[in-house]
Amino acid sequence: MPSLRQVLGAMAVGMVALTNALPAQPRLSERTLKKYEAIQRRQNPATGLPDNLTDVDVLQFALTLENLETAFYQQGFAMFSDDKFAALGLQPADIANLKSIGGTEATHVTTLNSAIAATGTQPVPVCQYKFGFTDAAGMVATASILENVGVSAYLGAAPLVKSPAILGVAAQIATVESRHQTFIRVASKAVAIPSAFDTPLGIRNVFTLAAGFIQSCPQGANLAITPFPALTMAGPAPAAGAPPAAAGTTIQLATSATGATNCAFTNGGLPGGTAFTTFANGACTVPSGLAGLTYVNLASAAPATGLTDAITLAGPMLMQVS
Repeated sequence: MPSLRQVLGAMAVGMVALTNALPAQPRLSERTLKKYEAIQRRQNPATGLPDNLTDVDVLQFALTLENLETAFYQQGFAMFSDDKFAALGLQPADIANLKSIGGTEATHVTTLNSAIAATGTQPVPVCQYKFGFTDAAGMVATASILENVGVSAYLGAAPLVKSPAILGVAAQIATVESRHQTFIRVASKAVAIPSAFDTPLGIRNVFTLAAGFIQSCPQGANLAITPFPALTMAGPAPAAGAPPAAAGTTIQLATSATGATNCAFTNGGLPGGTAFTTFANGACTVPSGLAGLTYVNLASAAPATGLTDAITLAGPMLMQVS
């Protein structure tokens, strides 16, 4: 059985098509300000999101993700015994910590359900999910993806929240999601902190990633968010132990979307949040300046103002970059 590090490495070159109010903090850097301006445009209701997003809408969006994460850990731990995780090189303390992640996700669900119900709104129900893992290594590799997306989702949604109290609760959850992700990286012998900045991601991009895990939902679970078409790596999957994609690497991509002229690489360490390279003949080049997990979209333009929903045609795909 491959080690956890090998499994994560195999997913690294092309991981996953499983597929705002600007903060008024004068001490924010120009780069951070531009990043949140881009998120605000990306989350404009005119580009595919519900009109007049409220704080409760944002909480419902967060609950959708927390329901998914809770179901993920429940299914995984029901399928795989501790010895399967030990075979990956995880120590008993690591396994206990991994299980504690599932417990905290369940607590997040309870908290969000209570907060939403207190407003007189019915919380979104739990859906049916398809996670696709067949062994413990695949489960932990998928957990790394979900936790990274969770961090990006809370960062992207936070500027939309108007209530300081709700924003405070969201911040408390976001920091724990980040701890989850860091623990999984450390347990897999990956770099614990690949960048000085995490990556905010707009609601439609996050929902697109989540939609790849959702099989069906009961009535009342529809958030009226339209996912983008999926974006995947073309060709065979990378071999176990394959290194992350490096700057200058050419990647082949597959999607049903048409009209793309650029690949958009979104990463917290980039000035402005996104770097564009030309998309031609189904391929594009990985730009420099990326570190860690990066979101890749196809776009119809490459404006200096950054990626918006209006120019996004497909993705995101999650890719590990050296």
